[in-house]
Amino acid sequence: MTSASATATKAPATALAVSATPAPSTAGRDAGLLLLRLVLGLTVAGHGVQKLFGWFGGGGISGTGQFFTSVGYPAGDAMAALAGLTETLGGLGLAAGLLTPLAGAAVTGTMINALAVHGAGAFFAPKGMEYELLLAAAAAALTLTGPGRYALDRALPLPALRDPRPSVGASALALGLVLAAVTLLVRS
Repeated sequence: MTSASATATKAPATALAVSATPAPSTAGRDAGLLLLRLVLGLTVAGHGVQKLFGWFGGGGISGTGQFFTSVGYPAGDAMAALAGLTETLGGLGLAAGLLTPLAGAAVTGTMINALAVHGAGAFFAPKGMEYELLLAAAAAALTLTGPGRYALDRALPLPALRDPRPSVGASALALGLVLAAVTLLVRS
């Protein structure tokens, strides 16, 4: 046997050994995404029910509507209801992993409006914008990555949600950004 034939015989065995290696487990990644979704989603939903119902020391529609009017939005009560519903439903959607790209885009767009209202006076508290920026970035990241295995999206008959695709997340995020821009345009 020549050295060339010995090499040719050994090459397929090496290739077979490499391809037989099992794929790494994604359980840690999926658990991390679940934790992020729960904390982010329930936090944002909590802010939404503050606006809608006055829970957790919130202003309810009336108090939040007065705030929206004071910062230049027309129809303050309607804007309070819109923001409250977007935060509540988007937050709960993220927490449950249900329609994750849309839920994440809704939260991202709402936080962009919060950033614009809050302004860029400082980065850190008490007058900083780091909180809103963190919520927006986390929601955008979940919109792009998908919810992981432990999510209601996995039970839906929509392949784009069961197996997240970057194009779906990017499209949803673009929609959220456009709607955020439109909402900011109505602000005086």
